[in-house]
Amino acid sequence: MADDPGLARRMWHQLEPLHALFWYSPEVFTEAEALGYDVRTRWPSYFAWRAAPLGAAGAHAVSAAFYSFSPRMVAEHVPAAWAVAPPGRVLEARMRAVDRMYRALLGDGIDGIGGADLAEAAELARAAAEAASTAGRPIAAANADLPWPDEPHLVLWHAIGVLREQRGDGHVAALLAHGLDPVEALVSFAAVGAASVETFASRGWTGDEWAAARDRLASRGLVDADGAATARGRELRDDVERTTDDLAYEPWRTLGAAKADRLGQLTMPVLVKVLETGLMPAQNTLGIGKVGAPPR
Repeated sequence: MADDPGLARRMWHQLEPLHALFWYSPEVFTEAEALGYDVRTRWPSYFAWRAAPLGAAGAHAVSAAFYSFSPRMVAEHVPAAWAVAPPGRVLEARMRAVDRMYRALLGDGIDGIGGADLAEAAELARAAAEAASTAGRPIAAANADLPWPDEPHLVLWHAIGVLREQRGDGHVAALLAHGLDPVEALVSFAAVGAASVETFASRGWTGDEWAAARDRLASRGLVDADGAATARGRELRDDVERTTDDLAYEPWRTLGAAKADRLGQLTMPVLVKVLETGLMPAQNTLGIGKVGAPPR
């Protein structure tokens, strides 16, 4: 049990939007289109961007690592993504996209990406990321294997990426330990009010698959006839989230609470600018701002 179990969650809530803007930024879609991906929806490039650190992985490997996506949906995009652009080119374009995104968001001056505050934030985030264990965490390990960029704004985004994937990989372990398969993870998360069922439809499961998972959870006394979590269901989800926080605590324990708080202070202006873009969805499958942790 972590001695400050809330710290890992607080830092995740603080930092995740700084990374997640990537999935909605027009600068990122411009880079994706230049590579040749269909950008009418975000999914063709999403699977390429996020899976590229794993190399030219196949559908089974990506489904296993991403966990909560329907394998059928994954197979629509992987390995086809590597026929559009190989992972190495995708990773090069990913850094260009982050650079363009943060320059548009923050500007180039001393109050933006050239500022001392951002440089200090990047240094602290990198220290936390380098302290994060990647044992049993395939996506985090693959990102940690990538070379560190030179510029502070790129270091910051990459560090947050390692930390969020380390947390996500740990969350998958927590779900497995608590007996929740990929679709049950989503159904149980929706059942505690993390987001609407319609929001979770983006993960590609059919209505029949969702209903079957709900029936399995009901048979275990975890949801009621309407699909809402029972007391036992809420207790189980609370246990999953506590385990996730404990597994994500190591880098923040190593960094220390004072430096973690300093990182939070330094990145708060960036978080405000991210939220002011209006690009982040009001509801998301991470449940940020509500309850729970991310079903990846």
